[in-house]
Amino acid sequence: MSEVQVTKSIDARGAYCPGPLMELVKGIKTAQVGDIVEVLSTDKGSAVDIPEWVNKMGHEIAYLENDGDEFKIAVKKAK
Repeated sequence: MSEVQVTKSIDARGAYCPGPLMELVKGIKTAQVGDIVEVLSTDKGSAVDIPEWVNKMGHEIAYLENDGDEFKIAVKKAK
């Protein structure tokens, strides 16, 4: 993975769908274009729901990592 500068990190571990996605939506709304918002989640659904939302909204996935039962998903705000 290339080094990505995370602007904001959201700890949504322990929250269930759609909690982590809703936290990301709030984080993206307050971020600047080009910012990287990272979500930490233990909900397997996040690995599917977040990329789908990101694609629909026109943002970019900076990285999606799976470490055991924990996901790190970083989104670059595109607009």
